[in-house]
Amino acid sequence: MLRNGLEPWHLLIVAIVFIVLFGSRKLPDTARALGKSMRILKSEAKAMKSDDASAPVEPTSVQMAAEPAKAPAQPEPKPAGEPTVTTG
Repeated sequence: MLRNGLEPWHLLIVAIVFIVLFGSRKLPDTARALGKSMRILKSEAKAMKSDDASAPVEPTSVQMAAEPAKAPAQPEPKPAGEPTVTTG
């Protein structure tokens, strides 16, 4: 059966099973959603290929956001009950 690949009657059986399982009303909506997701996938893949080919590797905003920014060192405030020591 699998040696000869899919024959037309195999595809007909698969189509009948889909119609029975999903009904004739849901099939156009499902096909439309599948087509939309395929267009999105193709456009994203094309954008990734063009980004890889044209731009050198640089940190992106996502990578930069993952690294915490270092704040300048500031002295910690002392509690009110301790005496202050002055040097001079």
